Formats: sequence, C-alpha cells, structure tokens
Amino acid sequence: MKINQITRGLIKKEFIQIFRDPKMIGILLFAPVLQLAMFGYAISSDVKNVKFHVQAPLSDYLAQEIYQSAISSDLFIPAKAYLNSDPLDLIQGNNADAVLISPPGGLSQNLGRRQGQVQLLLDATNVTKAQSIERYLEAITARVLQERSNKIPQAKGITLDTRVLYNPSMDSSIFMVPAVLGMLSCLLPIILTAMAITKEKEEGTFEMLIASPATPTDIILGKTIPYLLLGLAHLPITLPVAHYLFGVPIRGSLIVLLISFLTIIFVTISCGVLISTISRTQQQSMMGAFIFIFPAMMLSGIMFPIENMPAYMKVLTYINPLSYFLTLLRNLMLKGGDPQLVIQSLALLIVISVVVVGFTFNRFKTTIS
Repeated sequence: MKINQITRGLIKKEFIQIFRDPKMIGILLFAPVLQLAMFGYAISSDVKNVKFHVQAPLSDYLAQEIYQSAISSDLFIPAKAYLNSDPLDLIQGNNADAVLISPPGGLSQNLGRRQGQVQLLLDATNVTKAQSIERYLEAITARVLQERSNKIPQAKGITLDTRVLYNPSMDSSIFMVPAVLGMLSCLLPIILTAMAITKEKEEGTFEMLIASPATPTDIILGKTIPYLLLGLAHLPITLPVAHYLFGVPIRGSLIVLLISFLTIIFVTISCGVLISTISRTQQQSMMGAFIFIFPAMMLSGIMFPIENMPAYMKVLTYINPLSYFLTLLRNLMLKGGDPQLVIQSLALLIVISVVVVGFTFNRFKTTIS
C-alpha cells in the first residue's frame, strides 16, 4: 500500500506530538519492561511458603520425619507454634496454613497396628491454595512411608512413566510471562490510540484536521500507524527480558511471532479508534479502554482456564481476540508452533481485525461527516 504525502505528513505530526513529551518515551518503551518484570515475579500459581505444623510428640519419629521432609522442600516453612499449641487457634490466627495431627499414641505406633490415620487441618479460605497443600502433603507422606517401609509391595497393573513436556521444572512463570507479554501488547496501544484522538477533540485541533484536504482514510492511517510501530518497538526489549530473566523459551518462528503481535496490535488500535469516536474527553476514552480490556483479559485464559468457564461465558471467548492471541503466543513460545493451530489462530485474528476495522472506519466516517 502506497502512502500519499498527506498521510506521511499526518504520521510525522503524530510522532512529533508523541515524542514532544519525554515522559511518553519512558511510558512506551520502558514501562512494559518494568511491568513484565513485576507481573512475572508477582503472578504465580505456585503455592510456596506454606506455614506448616505437626501436632505430635517428639518420640513420634514418623510424624516428625514427614514434618522435616516438608520443611526441607521449597514449599513449606515452620509455623509459629509451640509443641502444645491448639491447632484450630493456629489456623484461625493465620499462624499456620496446615496442621497435621497424629493419632493418640503417635503415628509410628498406630501405623504398626495398621491404624495409621492422621488428621490434616487446612485453611481453605483460599480453596486453590488448600487443594495444592493437600496434594503436596499427600505426596510427601507417601514418599516417607515408602522410604520407611521394610517391604515394598510388588507393583501390579500399569506402571506410569511420567514425562513433563515443555515445562519440566513446573515453573509457573514459564506459563504466565507470555500471558503478561500479550496483555501489555494490547493494553498500551488501545489506551494511547483512544486518548490521542480525544485529545485532538479537547484541544480543538480535530476540526482543523477535518477541514484539511486529508480524507478519513488519511486521518485514520496518520493516527494509527505511529502507535502500530510503537507497539512493536517494545518487542526487542520485552522478549529478551522474558527469555533471559524468566527463562521463557522462544521455540517458534520469530517471523510468525512478529506477525502475531502485528495482528493483535492492529486489532487493539482499531478498538482504540472506535472508542475515540464515542468518547468526547480523554477521561471517557480511558474508561472506555478499560471497559474493553479488563473483560478481554479475564476471558482470555490469562488467569483462569477457558475450559473451566460456564458455557454462557465461554461463548464470549469466541469473539475475544486476546484469547486467540494468547493461545497462539504460548504455543509459539513454549511448543514451537503447531502449523494447524498457528494458521487457525492467525486466520481468526485476521477475520476479527477486518470486522473491527470495517466497523471502526464506517463509524469514523459517520462521526466526522
């Protein structure tokens, strides 16, 4: 597509306005890096530093061994408790997240009589955390019992040889950082684009653009191309941060990765222009951008699996471009990019972008006419 002289002039004007404020350079280039680092460290689905206590006499070597095995892992820390502390008080006072209570006489003695039942108290105010703690302690207890057993029973039936693919260390940042990267790639373009046009309205310069020889196409291109380029400009910074700081692999094609980012940025910029046609002030455009981006993020699989959503909410994910982009981004970075999935996701993103651009262009022409 050949860009005419008027469009080039509008693009140059937009770049001058953007870089007139030195703070804008920091917002556009360095803020995504800072946010990626902060979210990458802060957002984690791993449950760690679990405050754990065992209510058992010191002579109960089996219960104490379970406790020591848990504490020696990276998941548990000792709870603030005394030997005869009340387990319910420990959990109620947030001094413990889990308390293991051995049976009367001790777990070691009861296990010898095949009565090795123990009670586990969990703080389930956070259900996901409680479920993870339960799984951790079940695995630790089973390992301790197997090590202590004098006679290991013969294995029967099917033996599972488990292999963890694409994330052998089970590090949650490997899963979350690509999502944060995709979120930042959508957040900045839509907000900046929406505010740039409404700023022209507030300052009265938008009417001058309409009165100029520039066509609606020239105005749209002049307002969107700079932010499209700036949206891509942070990739050479954020991708190395994700790879070298968090260890996120980049197994797929960089060209396909660039096309994916280009497509989603194009969609979000079009949404930003659409919001600006409805808004009269920068405050309204900011609120409109957040009204769009937060539901898009919540329904994209960033935090919660789409498969876990109710059917009536899952329908909304089919028109959510961010859900397709995150699936594509994680597949490209972690799995190398399955050709069928890449083509399908890119095709859907392109279809959504064509629909949004068409609606935005018609709305924009109606607004300025």
